[in-house]
Amino acid sequence: MATSSLDDLLNGLRAAAEPSRLRLLAICSHGEWTVSELVQAMAQSQPRISRHLKLLAEAGLLERFREGGWVFYRRAQSGDAARLARSLCRLLPEGDPLLALDRQRLAAIRAARRRQAERFFDERAAVWDSETDVAVEAGAVEAELLRIFGEARTESLLDVGTGTGRILQVLAGQIGSGLGVDLSHDMLRVARANLDRREARNCQVRYGDMYQLPLNDGAVHAVTLHQVLHFADDPQAVLAEAARVLAPRGRLIVVDLAQHDLEWLRTEKGHRRLGFAPGEVAGWFADLGLEPAPVTRLPGEGADVCIWLAAKSAEKGGLEGDAVIETRTERAA
Repeated sequence: MATSSLDDLLNGLRAAAEPSRLRLLAICSHGEWTVSELVQAMAQSQPRISRHLKLLAEAGLLERFREGGWVFYRRAQSGDAARLARSLCRLLPEGDPLLALDRQRLAAIRAARRRQAERFFDERAAVWDSETDVAVEAGAVEAELLRIFGEARTESLLDVGTGTGRILQVLAGQIGSGLGVDLSHDMLRVARANLDRREARNCQVRYGDMYQLPLNDGAVHAVTLHQVLHFADDPQAVLAEAARVLAPRGRLIVVDLAQHDLEWLRTEKGHRRLGFAPGEVAGWFADLGLEPAPVTRLPGEGADVCIWLAAKSAEKGGLEGDAVIETRTERAA
């Protein structure tokens, strides 16, 4: 806090110096939450929660952003107030009963979200690739991915949220081995059939959670997230987990919608986020120690598609040379 004024520091401390606001700060360090979700997690009234959120946001400890009809809160990401927020969260007693209860409620909220998402994808697995694309032609995105992967052979690829296995099918000829993970058993069945039809024998799919990937640290040379991040309740946590399994010099490729105002995608298609601002994903890359490349933006009718690319630094550990993906767990779908 060396560059911050004493008044700013005191304002931040005063804003946080209340049990419920400290609990909110802790909760908002675990992702992005709507007011209704925070009401559920805290078991307090909506007016009271809103008042606490207003004070924390005014002090810069929380960030508030609107997307369509939803408003999200998360712990501040940058600046002096963000450093204070992180410091306060580190000082919170891990074993406190109220904080433990809040974490249990958060786990229940996340579990309910994921069950809803699984049902959504299971119901749509058979027709997923045939649904109308609101953005650009799928071929344009696939051509760009082929260009990226055509620059140099990639020995191992992890496709997170693989769905019907389309990205593995497209890139099968550019990689040594490929693994797709997904939480939907129906999607995995469709993906297996598609890969078999394509005779992509170097690719396989497994049941897996994007927040807890079934791979060791530094296990793969590339990770793709194709139209997945907008379903995540904590996008940065998804990227952090993807970065964990990347080998040194490995590449992370995110394909997703640019920020838009198509609210029906949330109500009809299960999107949690209405796309991402151009610098938002690149900022997360930087926070995770990844080296971002310039963003590729493909214009579309309803919404543009962005392709974010980043590389992991050449640190020690992880894969060396050729490798076949080895999963940490072997849960059959």
